[in-house]
Amino acid sequence: MAGQLPAEASEAVVSNRTQFYINGKWVNPSTSAALDVINPATEKAIGTVAMGSQEDVDNAVAAAQAAFNSYSQTSREERIELLERIIGQYKANFSDIAAMISEEMGAPQKLAIEEQVPMGLEHLETTLEVLREFEFEEDVGSFWVIHEPAGVCGLITPWNWPMNQITCKVAPALAAGCTMVLKPSEVAPFNAILFAEMLDAAGVPAGVFNLVNGDGSTVGAALSSHPDIDMVSFTGSTRAGIEVARNAASTVKRVAQELGGKSANILLDDANFEQAIARGLFSMCTNSGQSCIAPTRMLVPESRMDEAATIAKAAAEKVRVGDPNASDTTIGPVVSRKQFERIQNLVQAGIDEGARLETGGTGRPDGLKIGYYVKPTVFSHVTNDMSIARQEIFGPVLSLIGYTDEDDAVRIANDSIYGLSGYVSSADPERAYAVARRIRTGNVHINGVCHDFRAPFGGYKQSGNGREWGRYGLEEFLEKKAIMVCGSQ
Repeated sequence: MAGQLPAEASEAVVSNRTQFYINGKWVNPSTSAALDVINPATEKAIGTVAMGSQEDVDNAVAAAQAAFNSYSQTSREERIELLERIIGQYKANFSDIAAMISEEMGAPQKLAIEEQVPMGLEHLETTLEVLREFEFEEDVGSFWVIHEPAGVCGLITPWNWPMNQITCKVAPALAAGCTMVLKPSEVAPFNAILFAEMLDAAGVPAGVFNLVNGDGSTVGAALSSHPDIDMVSFTGSTRAGIEVARNAASTVKRVAQELGGKSANILLDDANFEQAIARGLFSMCTNSGQSCIAPTRMLVPESRMDEAATIAKAAAEKVRVGDPNASDTTIGPVVSRKQFERIQNLVQAGIDEGARLETGGTGRPDGLKIGYYVKPTVFSHVTNDMSIARQEIFGPVLSLIGYTDEDDAVRIANDSIYGLSGYVSSADPERAYAVARRIRTGNVHINGVCHDFRAPFGGYKQSGNGREWGRYGLEEFLEKKAIMVCGSQ
């Protein structure tokens, strides 16, 4: 799926930017509230998106509720055919999705084409594979277990890997027989509108999928507290996730959350430091560091701290920051001024708290005066109580933390409110596996970063609850019913 993107995504690609998709139609919002969508590379508006209200959410939920009775009773074969049509539409719009993501949130063309958009396709195709084989009814002997759709679902997604996070919710919800209302991030909403247009073209029945744009405090809160929403699936910050759970509590609805992370990358003393440090640094910088699983805490033996810092500094200085449309760009801008300023403040906190700045620092990279560009930054001699080790920075900032022995490394890795991902590098696979078993995170990567879309994805502790991806993602959108025959008449 390689290719070149246009320098700008044409507004004609998405023709419904100021409307919502409700009950199978594009409709006008209930208010005139709107928000400029900013290209983070130019700091200029690329369009305006309508902002929804409680009334818009009520209309969308009512449409989803009305559609549930019929859609929940569709057959496996009907849902398979629907997903196949959606996959066809997705493939046909591949380049337009990539262009939109690049323009909205600053992903370089190469990243948009090779990772951002393909991840969405992977979720659709993996869900289709799971749906073909999933056992919705189990005969346990003395009773049956029936897996039924959870109901009307509110889906709230972020901006950093937008199509990945939209499809890993929408696809299993459709496969399960649920109906839904999607609220994408208002920071990067146009790719979601394009996705809604694709679902419409694929023939998703009216009311099954609905889209309402808006902010978290209005549309997000209305969805998570709505009495006719049976389940909320949320991806975003831990702070926002707490609000979603609080809003959902009064109606005792199911809440599945994938939240923040502060992943530890343990380099055991037998690891190839040149390879593992460069690999970890580039992984951390991918998507400008805006990934919840980014390996931002690199744990190295204290005796080799200076060696590790030298390698990390050299690797960081090979990262090319620049225009997302340039072919030699490694990372583009971060998504917004707010995000840029947060990163600057945390980098300054690292300096103020006594970490050693090896490279990078505050301000834009040399030669970049416009755009929310951040210097790839490496701190060494970081202690795990510093702000840069505790807080999710969501930028290309690496903290090198020393440990005394293997037990100390595991202790430091687990000394976090988060538990989304972990990393271990070692020349000994059995040793790496033993350490991975001790890390309290939802997934652990050994000797690199890899994804299997059939594996469960989610976190421990304040990184969330529930699991997404593959069979585990489908199960989140299903209720289990036991049916027992107790006698005869």
